[in-house]
Amino acid sequence: MMSIIDLNMLSLAELKTLEKDVAKAITDFETRKRQAALTALNAAAKKAGFTLAELVTAGKADKKSALTPKYRHPENSELAWSGRVRKPAWFKAAMEGGTAESDLLIGRERPS
Repeated sequence: MMSIIDLNMLSLAELKTLEKDVAKAITDFETRKRQAALTALNAAAKKAGFTLAELVTAGKADKKSALTPKYRHPENSELAWSGRVRKPAWFKAAMEGGTAESDLLIGRERPS
């Protein structure tokens, strides 16, 4: 049962205490609801023969492996770049050193 509180009758200290109590009650309520949802999801996953972690991560590719490298460092073949996002330092240095971008392309035939 909900009781009605006349907020105008409370002191500042009482209002601040009430504010803290309400914030805690909201946090506790959200935590209980989240836990109940998690329990239900775990039960549904288990019923289907999976763990929740297996279902959540299924089909997610590793972001680093999702992009195929387009450029490779001329001296260190372990350093590669997809050509997307930020240019790596080795690529910038090669450009500043006069290397043509096409010289760093993977699969480009290099003259002997």
